[in-house]
Amino acid sequence: MNRKLIRTTLAEIKNKGREDSRPKERVNGSQSRSGGGGGGDRSEGRSGGGGGGSRESSSASVQVRKRTPPPTETSAEIFYYKKQIDAHTTMIIVLQDGEEIEGTIEWYDRGAIKVNRKSAPNLLLLKHNIKYMYKADEREGD
Repeated sequence: MNRKLIRTTLAEIKNKGREDSRPKERVNGSQSRSGGGGGGDRSEGRSGGGGGGSRESSSASVQVRKRTPPPTETSAEIFYYKKQIDAHTTMIIVLQDGEEIEGTIEWYDRGAIKVNRKSAPNLLLLKHNIKYMYKADEREGD
């Protein structure tokens, strides 16, 4: 038995929902009077259920279509670190307690940055301890 896959458009679903809303009232009225007409009830139940189902699916699709929040990882941080590493840019890193560390970034990962310093030992800084960072050239320009 061959079955065709039929895709409906949003306009067809909306029109079907509008058409089904009127007969649905009649179906409810006839169902409340009597349960007679086994074949008729099935078809009416389907059309009534289809109207309700299309309304539910259209309201569900509205919920699905809501704007999704931006991703938590935008890769901007990764690009910035990579650019500074490749250029060997001298950076000023300000820690949460206000201490400033000057050096170049050697590498980074999800939770830490390794900073090479000229006149002092190299450091591994945990990112949660960093308040902000900027290029050393920007400090000298002020």
